[in-house]
Amino acid sequence: MSQPRRFRSASFVLALAAAGTAGGAAVQVLNNRVEAAPSAAVTAVAAAARTVGTPDFSAITDSYGPAVVNITVSGTRKTSGPAPGMDPFEQFRRGMPGQGMPRGESPVRGSGSGFILSDDGLILTNAHVVDGADEVTVKLTDRREFQAKVLGADARTDVAVLKIEASKLPIVKLGKADTLRVGEWVLAIGSPFGLENTVTAGVVSAKGRSLPSDSAVPFIQTDVAVNPGNSGGPLFNGAGEVVGINSQIYSRSGGYQGLSFAIPIDLALRVKDQIVATGKVEHAKLGVSIQEVNQALADSFKLERPQGALVANVEAGSAADKAGLKVGDVVTKVDGKPILGSGDLPASLGQRLPGDKVMLEVVREGKPVQLTAQLGKSSEDGEQKQADAAPAQQGRLGLALAQTGEGLVVQQVTGPAAKAGVKQGDVLLSVNGKAAKDIEQVREAVNQAGKSVALLVQREGRKLFVPVPLA
Repeated sequence: MSQPRRFRSASFVLALAAAGTAGGAAVQVLNNRVEAAPSAAVTAVAAAARTVGTPDFSAITDSYGPAVVNITVSGTRKTSGPAPGMDPFEQFRRGMPGQGMPRGESPVRGSGSGFILSDDGLILTNAHVVDGADEVTVKLTDRREFQAKVLGADARTDVAVLKIEASKLPIVKLGKADTLRVGEWVLAIGSPFGLENTVTAGVVSAKGRSLPSDSAVPFIQTDVAVNPGNSGGPLFNGAGEVVGINSQIYSRSGGYQGLSFAIPIDLALRVKDQIVATGKVEHAKLGVSIQEVNQALADSFKLERPQGALVANVEAGSAADKAGLKVGDVVTKVDGKPILGSGDLPASLGQRLPGDKVMLEVVREGKPVQLTAQLGKSSEDGEQKQADAAPAQQGRLGLALAQTGEGLVVQQVTGPAAKAGVKQGDVLLSVNGKAAKDIEQVREAVNQAGKSVALLVQREGRKLFVPVPLA
């Protein structure tokens, strides 16, 4: 609660100095002024520096720093016991690295950041900052303190909306995250380790990042220094507009490692509008389980390259089912936007509302198909969960199958199938998207396969594709 939920990020030195050689001459760019220009390439870089320049971070801080608030919370939270082996994405959500929590109720005390949207006291922050809080205190830069009401919080997007009773408050200026470019300067203001109104800066490292257990958010990745207490604070672009909410960091040590992640402001504002209007947030649901497409699966499903989201299961009666989506389809585009990795699909759908219609472009048995789906309403547990894909290995198939009332059950597994992750007790459902109702169908499908086969198996109530390369 007192920390950026999972990652930590890096600070940077505000200076621009470039030196290089071209044809034996050196060039230096300082304070946006070119001292020498020995080549066309250097001239172009220098011209860009003169035109764009480094943003005036001090002006942004002076103008909008007063709209950034410090948030302290207290309360209790139910805990389920120690959490050994936490990965670096979970450390900040749970507390200090490597520490578990006793069972029962644990006291919650922490701090975070937020920013003021309206002069009458509407504030945005992270949901994990106020999770389990009984009392929320907001402190302004002029040292005034207010008790805040939590209007609502959405754990799936990690956005919360607070309200304090005040007037004529300083506010931020809002921008659009989709206009950000990789490499663009950005600035964060927050309260790392309780140090109020700390300013750090860096660049946009990537856009549209999908992170473990946060598939509904296409994160903005930066190298801005973000630490415990920065959670919920604003990420500004060079024009002084808020483009994101600092939310997570990556850290194996619990300290900064150069990777921080922000929720796009466009998504956060849609969540805010729902909370203000109804006090809750509804998410759209397609009704599929998906997994990543690797090279072996791409070969099995006749894809040009290993891209897209492979459908491992379609929920009966869901939007996907009604639209005609089938197990083995590979979703490649949503409303014309490419789906490169499997995480791109839930991130794209996470920005839609129940009832929205989306155009899906899929590859089915090597051929393109277009489908239209009207999205349903997601449950509290979320959806579009990704199935675990087993690693592919080299070798021959090696399966002993038995026909039972449940279907074709794997009795023994050896060779490449075993190496690829097929297990005894798995129920084989299809081979390369074709139903496997008897052993002869399996044999025929394998004989017709190319370099690999994609086996759809059911294991412990869930379905997943396992790619098995063939000799």
